[in-house]
Amino acid sequence: MNERLRVIDLGRMGYRGAYDLQRAHVEEVLASREAGEPEVGRLLLVEHDPVITVSGRRGAEGHVLASEAALRAAGVAVEATDRGGDVTYHGPGQLVAYPILDLNAQRLRLHEYVRLLESAAIGVCARFGVRAHREPGATGVWVARAEAEGGRPESAKVCAIGVRVRRWVSMHGLAINVTTDLSHFDLIVPCGLAGRAVTSLEQLLGGACPSMEAVKGALVDEMASALAGRGAAADGDGWTLPGR
Repeated sequence: MNERLRVIDLGRMGYRGAYDLQRAHVEEVLASREAGEPEVGRLLLVEHDPVITVSGRRGAEGHVLASEAALRAAGVAVEATDRGGDVTYHGPGQLVAYPILDLNAQRLRLHEYVRLLESAAIGVCARFGVRAHREPGATGVWVARAEAEGGRPESAKVCAIGVRVRRWVSMHGLAINVTTDLSHFDLIVPCGLAGRAVTSLEQLLGGACPSMEAVKGALVDEMASALAGRGAAADGDGWTLPGR
């Protein structure tokens, strides 16, 4: 088995183009499996043009709060998606990672895989001094914030996660807010969780916020560490910039 995780930096591109690339990479990983030469897979890194993505989950469309005119004025597109979850926002300053992994080859079940992604994102935050955590019943990665009005502690989401599996090869993945324009989350009910705040590394760290390149490197390291126990390693010297 090819035990190298191929890391591909797509730079900045529209959501639909990146989705088509995901599908192409899924087919290649499946073809490797069927040829008797399974591979770990690929890790696609991208920043998207401003876009709201809406899953096919019942009620998800109702979580887009802004009118078409308001979305046009904000320069934010809307795209349907086939990942799990509800509705979310992607845009510049947000690191989106699409692991295209052969979960069979890694002996990963879906629940374990989602926990692996959460652990990787928590590890990324820790590298920059941010203590992040999981929350019961709310997929993703969260950070504690100062107490809200009335003295009630609250958490804010720093990383959203939504996946899909095709013949046990993964698609979609995670999105870490680095210097994201958080005002665009006001256009939606993020992940369908009303009243839950969204944050970014920039909002948490101010001038100490890491660069996008530093966050990319940290995520590649964390994914490699998470997969290392399963016989995989990241091909850190083989980043492709940009394209496939």
